[in-house]
Amino acid sequence: MPHSTSIHPITVFASSRVVVAGGMTEATIVISQITGKITAIFHSVLPSTDFPEGTPYTDYSPHILLPGLVDAHVHLNEPGRTEWEGFWTGTRAAAFGGVTTVVDMPLNAIPPTTTVENLKIKIEAAKGKCWVDVGFYGGVIPGNSGELAALVKEGVRGFKGFLIDSGVDEFPAVKSTDIELALRELKDSATTLMFHAEMIPPITDSVGDDVQRAHPPLAPTGPLTHYSTFLDSRPPSFETYAIAEILSLAHIAPDLQLHIVHLSAIEAIPMLREARANGIKITAETCFHYLTLAAENIQTGDTRHKCCPPIREQSNQDGLWDELTQDLNAGVIQTVVSDHSPCTPDIKLLPAHLAPPKKHSTRKPDHDKDCSSCESSEGEEELAEEKGDFFSAWGGISSVGLGLPILWTEGTRRNPDFSVEDIVRWCCKNTAKQVGLEKTKGDLGVGFDADIVVFDDTAEFCVEPSTMLFRNKVSPYQDKTLKGVVRETWLRGERIFTREQGFTEKVGPRGKLLLEPRKMVK
Repeated sequence: MPHSTSIHPITVFASSRVVVAGGMTEATIVISQITGKITAIFHSVLPSTDFPEGTPYTDYSPHILLPGLVDAHVHLNEPGRTEWEGFWTGTRAAAFGGVTTVVDMPLNAIPPTTTVENLKIKIEAAKGKCWVDVGFYGGVIPGNSGELAALVKEGVRGFKGFLIDSGVDEFPAVKSTDIELALRELKDSATTLMFHAEMIPPITDSVGDDVQRAHPPLAPTGPLTHYSTFLDSRPPSFETYAIAEILSLAHIAPDLQLHIVHLSAIEAIPMLREARANGIKITAETCFHYLTLAAENIQTGDTRHKCCPPIREQSNQDGLWDELTQDLNAGVIQTVVSDHSPCTPDIKLLPAHLAPPKKHSTRKPDHDKDCSSCESSEGEEELAEEKGDFFSAWGGISSVGLGLPILWTEGTRRNPDFSVEDIVRWCCKNTAKQVGLEKTKGDLGVGFDADIVVFDDTAEFCVEPSTMLFRNKVSPYQDKTLKGVVRETWLRGERIFTREQGFTEKVGPRGKLLLEPRKMVK
């Protein structure tokens, strides 16, 4: 429970700048310490004397009050690969950056969240470790269609399937027949069916996943330590071919919300735009790294930038921003997420000058494919020979808890009039809607959870190990200076983090597991 109600039944926040219902305004927010909900909002800064004596009251002006971010794409990897990330470390990193809700992806943990039994194992592993609220996705793999309806009833926020090898043996890719089964099973459910949209086209110059054992003409275009070689291996046609396959099947479940995770290639945007115009319920997300990092700037061997789909050219990044900044919700890209997909430093195969100090060794990975969230090596004895190899290195960008300053830095660099309201739309309101939490998360309004971020939009900080709270301090953002600092993070009316004092360790993690089944939205 929140603080004792016998002393202070309410807490009051005020600021000259508050994002309420998507717009910036002066506001005073009243929070119930009984329910952790917002009970009243006044569109002016009221003095503390307007409230009963002793009421906790803070005027945060000129800092901005924002709704807590909802990161709808995070790999926490526990149980099974907790040395890569876990609930304790991943959710602390989220809270540091004003993220008050994360939704955990179904793969990279062992077992994956593909059955009700496996979901219950995941839930048990999460209990007592979450500093923010956590929801869960289910997975779609060959042969588990009979589990999908039951997983909806157990409270998963949506489902994800891969159209290309996921990289982990326990989460195989789906074929068209598997997608059809999933669409039929879920067509009347309150859920979202999401896809990692990459497929190797039948005719391609790309090396794809076969670089390690391919023969001409499937051969790398240059040295494996050059990022351009890796980029050539995952061209935009991988994404457009996969999205065309998904769209060709969408008629099976016309009322089911479909979603493309981590969209990278701008060539897919016209396809999605046309599909939406024709009534297909499909949206897309992109990621912080696609909006801020560019292929031209990636140095030889810097495998911190390895992910799939890949980080593309600067012109592609500009196109993603153009689509995102369409008027309100006109664009096909509705949400921006981290796709936080970490691993231990040794299997990133970083050159010595980029690798963090080695603290411990890790066990050999138990799979050997390439994917968006993980790629393996062939064994510890070969690691030293493969430093900087973009094809052998494990893939995935670590950035949970850094997204707000990443977007604020880039947005204001591009346009001095860039508004934090845009970030709230992409990372709070729309991500909450994506996972069926739009009535309680992602906005500051009466009846919503009092998940509140105190954001200093003028301060700067350097990304270094002390500001990367995820377990393994490996990120392409290291040593970058970011604009925007989260001063405080509040979860359901309870302060869980301050930049000056850190976490409320005596209270411990207070995050809830969000397992109430989604409801149909008409």
